[in-house]
Amino acid sequence: MNVLKKLMKSIRQYKATSILSPVCVTLEVAMECIIPLYMVEMLEKIQIDNSIKNILFYGGILLALSAFSLVFGILAGKFAATASTGFARNLRKDMYYRIQGFAFSNIDKFSAPSLVTRMTTDVANVQMAYMMIVRVAVRSPIMLVFSLIMAFIINVKIAFVFLAIIPVLGVGLFILFRLVDPIFTRVFKKYDAMNESIQENIKGIRVVKSYVRDQYENEKFKKTSNDVRYDFLKGEKIIALANPLLQFCMWFSILMICFLVPMFGIKSGAPAEKPSSEMSSLIVYASQILSSLMMLNMVMIMISMSNTSAKRIVEVLDEESDLHNPDSPIYEVKSGDVKFEDVDFKYDIKADRRALKGVNLDIKSGETVGILGGTGSSKTSLVNLIPRLYDATSGHVYVGGVNVKDYDIETLRNEVAVVLQKNVLFSGTIKQNLRWGNPDASDEELERVCRLAQAHDFIMGFPDKYDTFIEQGGSNVSGGQKQRLCIARALLKKPKILILDDSTSAVDTKTDALIRKAFAEEIPNTTKFIIAQRVASVQDADKIIVMEGGSIADMGTHEELLARNPIYQEVYYSQNKANNEKEDVCNG
Repeated sequence: MNVLKKLMKSIRQYKATSILSPVCVTLEVAMECIIPLYMVEMLEKIQIDNSIKNILFYGGILLALSAFSLVFGILAGKFAATASTGFARNLRKDMYYRIQGFAFSNIDKFSAPSLVTRMTTDVANVQMAYMMIVRVAVRSPIMLVFSLIMAFIINVKIAFVFLAIIPVLGVGLFILFRLVDPIFTRVFKKYDAMNESIQENIKGIRVVKSYVRDQYENEKFKKTSNDVRYDFLKGEKIIALANPLLQFCMWFSILMICFLVPMFGIKSGAPAEKPSSEMSSLIVYASQILSSLMMLNMVMIMISMSNTSAKRIVEVLDEESDLHNPDSPIYEVKSGDVKFEDVDFKYDIKADRRALKGVNLDIKSGETVGILGGTGSSKTSLVNLIPRLYDATSGHVYVGGVNVKDYDIETLRNEVAVVLQKNVLFSGTIKQNLRWGNPDASDEELERVCRLAQAHDFIMGFPDKYDTFIEQGGSNVSGGQKQRLCIARALLKKPKILILDDSTSAVDTKTDALIRKAFAEEIPNTTKFIIAQRVASVQDADKIIVMEGGSIADMGTHEELLARNPIYQEVYYSQNKANNEKEDVCNG
């Protein structure tokens, strides 16, 4: 019930069409049920007087009833299509806006492939189910009731055949429904796995090609798609049994009608050998009654399929972001000071392992802080707490002397620019990508930040310069160019804190040095956090933090760490081994 209430909120402006469709369906069914009854009277009148005038009169009425039925059917279809497609549009929009408000931890919980499946396949299933509910699910029971009433009007005794056959068909369809329900519940989890396989393959297509792993990826996709195919095939085989069951019940009913008509007669006092127009009408009602049950069964199967989809959609709509604005948020970040007090952090509150343990830091505004450490030492986890991409599990993080949880989230993130490990560019021109940092930036500002990020020269080498079109994901620029564009985009925000998460790894050492020099000269008041693998990228920093196992192993200047810290010494000498050997040879 909670699922239904949640989904109903997305109908909104399509309530009128959602109501008009059942109204038109009811009128359409009424016409369809009146027509066979009217045919009985029409044929009897024509048998008495078969003049052209009489035939045209009764035929005209029959044609008018058919025309009304057609018009109401068309309107019902139009209203149902409008309501269902509008409902699906609102549902996707609501889900998209909800996802936009998610914290990273919420997205981690669902996974990107699962969210894609929910916004596409699951919404399509719910859309189809909704269209069937406002049209077919209304039509079937009304058709069933009207046809039964009309059959009893024609002949009470023979109409009991329908009352006897309906439970048989109903029980059979219910059993099939119960068998197919768990299959469709299971299949959508396999959809997620299939989408994940596709997404992974497309993202890593260069790696796949370079390692000649096409066949392996083909086999992996074949397995996941076959899993989906197997469950759908199994479900469809069960559903297919409904058709022969319907046919059996229909022909059995017709057989019983043909057997019982001569025995009971059609109307009291009517001769049994008289050609019976009533018999034809009863056969029509038999097909209408049984086909309405079949349609009702199909609606139930579609609802069963969409039930799982609806629950998955509502999971997204019900998911609350792990990050919330305080009741009275602060809308001004006064400085770039950063302070950590006894900070512990877990990506999952139930996890045993802590990503960060007992972190204490005190960084003054304008300082440059380098962060070094092995893979998995939680360097990225540390800086993610500053713009509140995640919240600390315990302890406090302060920016500008204020706890980050007390800031308006948008205000805080506008003052903290992050160039993430995975650099992302969107399809569009270079200008459009850069203006993500500041939509109102002038061309002069774009050029200034690109010069700071050492991106201006290669941009001017393109035929269209700043109007050069960037393909999705930045596939038509190199890794180093992509990094420099992302740095320029971050600088355009004019942040108080700049975080570079291993974002110069793809540029050469000379360009790296030029970027750091530009930072020191042009944005001296901005606090800079530089996560790097190269000592050369951080050795000029005011402080260098050495991370190990989620804790700060040591902190100091390049000279201090080189004198006392074995981790820093190992990294430094391993990266400078070739240069040291060269110097030894020259001195020797």
